[in-house]
Amino acid sequence: MTGFRAVAGFLMQNKVVATIYFVTAVVASIQAILLGNHEFGGRQYTEYNNYVIFKQSFFHLLQGRNLYVLFPNEQWDLYKYSPTFALAMGSLAYLPDWLGLTLWNILNALVLYWGIRSLPLNEKTKLSILWFVLLELLTSIQNAQSNGLLAGLMLLAFGSYHKGHTGRAALWLVAATFIKVYGAIGFALFFLFPQKPSFIAKAAAWTVLFAIVPLVVPGLGIAGLLAQYKNWTLMMAADQSASYGLSVMGWLHTWFGVNGGKGVVTALGLALFLLPYGRITMLGQLRYQLLLLASMLIWVIIFNHKAESPTFVIAAVGAGLWYYTGPKTTVQRVAVVLFFIFTCMSPTDLFPRFVRDEIFKPYVIKAVPSIFLWVAVLWDLMTYKPLPNTEPPLHLAA
Repeated sequence: MTGFRAVAGFLMQNKVVATIYFVTAVVASIQAILLGNHEFGGRQYTEYNNYVIFKQSFFHLLQGRNLYVLFPNEQWDLYKYSPTFALAMGSLAYLPDWLGLTLWNILNALVLYWGIRSLPLNEKTKLSILWFVLLELLTSIQNAQSNGLLAGLMLLAFGSYHKGHTGRAALWLVAATFIKVYGAIGFALFFLFPQKPSFIAKAAAWTVLFAIVPLVVPGLGIAGLLAQYKNWTLMMAADQSASYGLSVMGWLHTWFGVNGGKGVVTALGLALFLLPYGRITMLGQLRYQLLLLASMLIWVIIFNHKAESPTFVIAAVGAGLWYYTGPKTTVQRVAVVLFFIFTCMSPTDLFPRFVRDEIFKPYVIKAVPSIFLWVAVLWDLMTYKPLPNTEPPLHLAA
């Protein structure tokens, strides 16, 4: 028992966790490089295809090409981010892939780490959440995805807003939105904190700056930039209509045969998401704010019709927030264990490949625990009562 406590104590040190996040990003990058190429659609592509898409978008922007069409000689999927993100990838695009990919994954890991560290929680709670989401982060960076970065920016916005730094909060949320459009859900934080006029002004200024900064590209011009935004909008509309993803709609479709009605499902989900914001007297309660943050992080995944396995690191942060800042009831323990097993561990070799391919993927099993967990978060929000004393709970920062 003494040895176990010593190991647990060692692992629950901030510098140890920070090192683990850094090493995880480096090892995942090395693995992707060493795996080489694989065949897809009769062509050879790298195992880090998403990074290639991001990198090549910068060169396509410089060349004045439509960012939002297929480039099968270079990559096997569409670029789905903003022109501004394509410009930002110029910071890595000229580096050799082994270095650029490694720096990209480190960025994702450390921004998520800093985002969780920025939350108004005590040390043990923050470290517990960091350990809880690590496996999902690994899934994301093994696919060279941007989800760790996106989750971290949304958390940094909450932490900054909580400290009264409205300019920083606005910057992180605008940056998240220009990475993936659904990052805009983070602007729901607007309802939780004061200084609303200041936040609106700063968010508007950052939005204008992010929107026009690609004009620094020689020869692009206003017409060219507007064309890119139009193409982005058209591509996103077509892409959203093409699948159900690991989402509520995917669950309804595969389990119950529901076809169509995405708009209705999304509208209902949005109404339920906004419902707790009607409890105006609770919006100043830190625990209530953290529940709303958890709800937002899970909602943005389960109501995203393009959600895929690597995106669930964002939902994992929400699940960790809900569990580690809550009362640890039997219901919470069961819910979080099921989430970890069937969401976080579902892509791993814990389950045989035929189970993953024939059951988990067709029946969107990875999404199901998140759906029910979000319902539990919503229930907690609608039944929440403030603590009877003024002392903060042990899991919150005093």
